[in-house]
Amino acid sequence: MKRVTGIGGLFFKAEKPDELREWYARHLGFNTDQYGAMFEWRKTDAPDEKGYTQWAPFSADTTYFAPSTKEFMVNFRVENLTELLETLKLEGVTVIDEIQEFDYGKFGWILDQEGNKIELWEPTDQ
Repeated sequence: MKRVTGIGGLFFKAEKPDELREWYARHLGFNTDQYGAMFEWRKTDAPDEKGYTQWAPFSADTTYFAPSTKEFMVNFRVENLTELLETLKLEGVTVIDEIQEFDYGKFGWILDQEGNKIELWEPTDQ
């Protein structure tokens, strides 16, 4: 079983996320919207297929990263979220919440050994 297949996104807290998104758009050319910026790329083993990586500043008071108190959260792309979370539980990894499903994929969350919340995403574009 493959575990992580790539980085799905980088999320971090910001004092003024709207202004920060505008700064990145103006100075670095990010194509931003209310969620941040999405970077499109092609899969090495299937160049006709697209993948995406999300960059997103969150409000400094967001609770989305809880129970972690860290200023960031990484989203990793995975192939089989359900199987991976079961394996991680058996390995003693802290799994948070239940799997959530949306049109664009399934999500699950874990904590690493230093308390960083990690979001695992099984995208529908696999």
